[in-house]
Amino acid sequence: MRYFDAHSHVQFPQYDEDRDAVLSAMRDAEIGALIVGTDSGYSKGAVDLADGKTLFAAVGLHPNDKPQEGYDPAYYEALAADSRVVAIGECGLDYFRPEDPEAEKERQKSVFQQHIELALRHDKPLMIHARPSKGTMDAYLDVIEMVKGTGVRGNMHFYVGDVETTKRFLELGFTFSFTAVLTFAREYDDVVKYLPIESILTETDAPYIAPASRRGQRNDPLAIPEIVAKIAEIRGEDEDTVREAVLANAIRVFAL
Repeated sequence: MRYFDAHSHVQFPQYDEDRDAVLSAMRDAEIGALIVGTDSGYSKGAVDLADGKTLFAAVGLHPNDKPQEGYDPAYYEALAADSRVVAIGECGLDYFRPEDPEAEKERQKSVFQQHIELALRHDKPLMIHARPSKGTMDAYLDVIEMVKGTGVRGNMHFYVGDVETTKRFLELGFTFSFTAVLTFAREYDDVVKYLPIESILTETDAPYIAPASRRGQRNDPLAIPEIVAKIAEIRGEDEDTVREAVLANAIRVFAL
């Protein structure tokens, strides 16, 4: 592998017509990926696609995609035991909808707590989805309160926190993955510059968030080289040095 996409959803139906072609193109480009589950079906789909060589899986229940499904401890326990599963999630807290009642936050915290415990039992990192309410860092701060002191490891997926919040996650030893948003938005440059390179991962969140070169189209892990190039540009560092570093980070974080 030369590149690694730390958060993708190539098991989603957006790839049903050309998934084999996408995976073949990834192999040709030497791009590995973590295929991330968001519910029971998509978690099983991630495991089924993983080969344990360049494609790996994360299993979990997204905080607000399917609240009616509920968290099935035995189901996720069985999936987590598979050697192709290298992370637990995506899981976490999503407070973006201001109309959600307080009870919804408590439901999310209860489910997230079960993911924390699952990750600890299997000694695997969390893949955390945290989305604060507008103008705040509330979901991030609640994640910090829930994980501190537990010893759990984790990566902050699609990270949009400020520098002060970033400092607190760094104290926990967490990593941060960035998407192609960096190719068309400047809001996150300060955090990308602030972070030690050892704490940065690259991700696409495919099929979402295509880079500037493909705005409005379906995304895929082939966008990772553009994200690496943009991180290097923002940090003023050599692109190949950044590529090697973030790949090494993924290998370390996910024990690939």
